[in-house]
Amino acid sequence: MTDRTITGHVGGAATITSAEDFAETTRAIVGSVERVIDGKPDAVRSALVCLLAEGHLLIEDVPGVGKTMLARALAASVDASVRRIQFTPDLLPGDVTGVSVFNPVAREFEFKAGAIFANIVIADEINRSSPKTQSALLEAMEEHQVTVDGMSHELDEPFLVVATQNPLEMEGTYALPEAQRDRFMMRISMGYPDAAAEALMLRQRETVNPLRGVTPVVSAAQVEQLIAWARRVHVAPAIEEYAVALAAATRTHPDLRLGASPRATLQLVRAAKVWAALDGRGFVIPDDVAALLAPVFAHRLIPTRAAGGSRSRSGPDAVTTVLETIAAAVRVPLATRT
Repeated sequence: MTDRTITGHVGGAATITSAEDFAETTRAIVGSVERVIDGKPDAVRSALVCLLAEGHLLIEDVPGVGKTMLARALAASVDASVRRIQFTPDLLPGDVTGVSVFNPVAREFEFKAGAIFANIVIADEINRSSPKTQSALLEAMEEHQVTVDGMSHELDEPFLVVATQNPLEMEGTYALPEAQRDRFMMRISMGYPDAAAEALMLRQRETVNPLRGVTPVVSAAQVEQLIAWARRVHVAPAIEEYAVALAAATRTHPDLRLGASPRATLQLVRAAKVWAALDGRGFVIPDDVAALLAPVFAHRLIPTRAAGGSRSRSGPDAVTTVLETIAAAVRVPLATRT
């Protein structure tokens, strides 16, 4: 892997010339987020992977476990523009993308940018808006642009959507369609904190909001450079074939009526590159792919009714079981560095 020099993070100089330097720099971001999110290292790491792998993150969990707090902590740790959109049934597509407004002085229409024009967009309770409003995100998430009145407008880079939704309260919500779910690189759950982390939260947050103490540790430009460096992580042909075999197995498994898309395979490999770089490696190993299989694939798969699926739920337990079976059955490559 070719060396790449990256200028220092906000508030200090740091030059990255190796995968170890990459890992050290990203640890500063993780440390900043963990000042707010106690006892959830896997969730913090997943959010960072999505940012640096140019994906988007769907956080699905019950209320009050820190879904929005995680998104806001990551945004606060990066010196970049941030917008939060509270999705509600009356939210319109133009509120997200923007609208054309007639300027009587210039006698022409001017584009007024919507809330999607930011580096990090927090889409809170995304399943509370109508399918028409949800669809306003499709072009932005895939092509990093929006089209209004026939005119395309580029979004700023880097661009990350962190969406949250409550999987239990179904009244007044609209399930995300498969096309929308497929555009999220990963879906994670926060889970409840352990007893020690929850007790610490009671002591620390009684008098101060921890978000107020978070300052940026990297700039948006430096995040772009980290993204470019992560793209150069080496993926051996055997690893690529392993990822393709895992995806192909989901498409032919008898317990699944919808398998992983080619986009899912691409995002699995992209995420694995960042996962390896976070561990200080310039190459991907099979364990990187296996660790990301469920977060990247599970929300895209739909089990058959016989396997536990239904019209209203995707059968997460059934999908997890199927993925475990597939991971055990697909041959793991042994030689990966050449």
